[in-house]
Amino acid sequence: MSRHLDLAALRSFVMVAESGGVTRAAGFLNLTQSAVSMQIKRLEDALGLTLLDRAGRGVSLTASGEQLLGYARRLLVLNDEALGRLTDQAFEGEIVVGVPSDIVYPAIPWVLRRFAADFPRMRVSLVSSYTRRLKRMFAQGQCDVILTTEDEVDAGGETLLTLPLVWIGAPSGAAWRHRPLPLAFEHNCIFRVSVQEALDRAGIPWIMAVEADSTRSIEAAVSADLAVHVLVEGAEPRYLERIPHGGALPELLRTKINLYVARPATGVVAAMDAVIRQAFLNR
Repeated sequence: MSRHLDLAALRSFVMVAESGGVTRAAGFLNLTQSAVSMQIKRLEDALGLTLLDRAGRGVSLTASGEQLLGYARRLLVLNDEALGRLTDQAFEGEIVVGVPSDIVYPAIPWVLRRFAADFPRMRVSLVSSYTRRLKRMFAQGQCDVILTTEDEVDAGGETLLTLPLVWIGAPSGAAWRHRPLPLAFEHNCIFRVSVQEALDRAGIPWIMAVEADSTRSIEAAVSADLAVHVLVEGAEPRYLERIPHGGALPELLRTKINLYVARPATGVVAAMDAVIRQAFLNR
């Protein structure tokens, strides 16, 4: 008897794996949490395997789940490519999207995949940089759509979310206990000054232990427990964790995630606008 994998269930499985949880995946997929859970259960029953480890906090993949993930992604890419090429040939060209590196995950991979499925002949150029540079590029017409992290929003922009900043460090790390507190920041990080001011107000001495021009370099230093860092809540990489400081570090400000779209927003620019809104407003 022939057997096949349910593509809808595979899509839910991939989204759970990439977003880090059933609730967040349900928001991205426009499904209820129970519907996503049922699809995952149906997939597990069909394979006779446990794909998700639900024992700890959050959701992680079992060894079988990790093995399936690569196959699932390839199946979905082929499915979406076939549908896209056989149905919608209306648009081709390039759209440039700018996103600060610290909010690329978890939403932007889903945005890119969804947009590519709808517009397979459009090339998406993703510019990952700091907010000030992205705003300059947008003002000069070099980006069609940008996201920013800011205290306020400029004319022409719209705030999608307002989220707290959180302290992050190495899993079970001890750097946050050190005084002076070792910090790691990119040179152009927009949060840098406000974090230093919060520490000064709290009377906590600090030292800029690690400075770099790339997010990956900062994350490497923090994961090695050389310093601590600050990110927008929900954007923590899986190899870092929120610091359970219990009040030993000051509470931080909230930041706005703003969206700026070239006007008039028509065609593919309007479509990208809609997909980004769906990803961030359903988080």
